[in-house]
Amino acid sequence: MKKDIDIPEVTDVYVAAVREEHEEYGSLDWNAYLINDLAETLESVLIVSRGYDGTRETSVMRHSIAKLPPQSFAKVEFLQDDVLQLNNEFSVSFFAEGKMFHKKFVFKKNSINEKALREVPVMQKKGVLLK
Repeated sequence: MKKDIDIPEVTDVYVAAVREEHEEYGSLDWNAYLINDLAETLESVLIVSRGYDGTRETSVMRHSIAKLPPQSFAKVEFLQDDVLQLNNEFSVSFFAEGKMFHKKFVFKKNSINEKALREVPVMQKKGVLLK
């Protein structure tokens, strides 16, 4: 039965960690974003995130986005400095083109840092990008 389920490959949908100044506190914070670089709207987006390593694990966070239009992005969550020392996994499921898509994005521990910054599509900002 499971072998009969066709889940197509995810392309042009990314997760990025972007360093931004917090307007109220004036601090530099890392935020995770979901980016839709497709020509299609993503519908019923479900994101499950968690941080982990061999001995530590964070709480599981669940997020939903009803619709994410083409060539757009949405903030998923704030990333505390403590969790950057862990592997940070974002399990993303959505509907597009009448099909269900799913992909896991994993930031390896300590990979979210200033040295790893590069241009992030759609956002026109610098961040750490997972494809």
